[in-house]
Amino acid sequence: MALRTKAHDMGMHTEQLSGRTQQRFFTPSEEENFTYPEAFDVDFNKRAELDCGPLSPRDVNLKIRDLMSKGYGTIVLKNPGAKHSIAVGILNKLNLHIEGSLGYFGCGLIDGPNIRIKGRVGWSCAENMLAGTIIIEKNAGSTFGAALRGGDLVCMGDVGARMGIDMKGGTIIVGGRCGAFCGFMMQRGRMVILGDAGKNLGDSMYDGTIYVGGKIEGLGVDAVPGEMNDLDVSWLTRKLKMYGLETPKGVKNMQKIVAGKQLWNYDNLEPTEKKLIL
Repeated sequence: MALRTKAHDMGMHTEQLSGRTQQRFFTPSEEENFTYPEAFDVDFNKRAELDCGPLSPRDVNLKIRDLMSKGYGTIVLKNPGAKHSIAVGILNKLNLHIEGSLGYFGCGLIDGPNIRIKGRVGWSCAENMLAGTIIIEKNAGSTFGAALRGGDLVCMGDVGARMGIDMKGGTIIVGGRCGAFCGFMMQRGRMVILGDAGKNLGDSMYDGTIYVGGKIEGLGVDAVPGEMNDLDVSWLTRKLKMYGLETPKGVKNMQKIVAGKQLWNYDNLEPTEKKLIL
């Protein structure tokens, strides 16, 4: 007799689930060069231009996918008009040039493409980015690179508040200043700010490293100064050279911020909290 649980009696196992799964599996034969099963073979020398002016964001994203399926490896988006959610969910190798500005949630959930944006970007650019590079030539809004997992995210100008919130890997580089609470609850990865940083930098960060070339208005809870070493200097020098950036006072004089690691083990606090409740 089949085992019946209380969940069966409550009718939970007869519930009809609907919707599409988001689960993806990599091809084992690709070894280190992981690609998605439905990834397209693209030729970077095959180039296409797309006028985004008369198109909706959904149509732009569908056109990009259609061009990739036809082998286009270089795509130029003209007249993006600061529309929201452009170039999201690209899980393929691609050179994407955007000649203008983007609105909110641009280039989110990507894994692999190299993107260059000539204008500025709104809130939450490159959220949950897994791999690839994004270079923004002007400024960026708040929550820039939120929950970033990997890749290089570069803004040549200034960035708003809460950059790299919940960051879990990768690198964020800012050529100018940034707002308050950047690196909030950061868990892994590196953040490089060549200008000044706002209040509560690295607040409640678990791990990761923040480098600042300018002034810091204030550190957040459990964010503490670290000591620069030769590995830091070597990595910063190489990384900044890749994007043609430099810090006025020199890499060796940058400030290094790390986690004090006094907040990350909540189990240590739990007995005390229970005692207070009892």
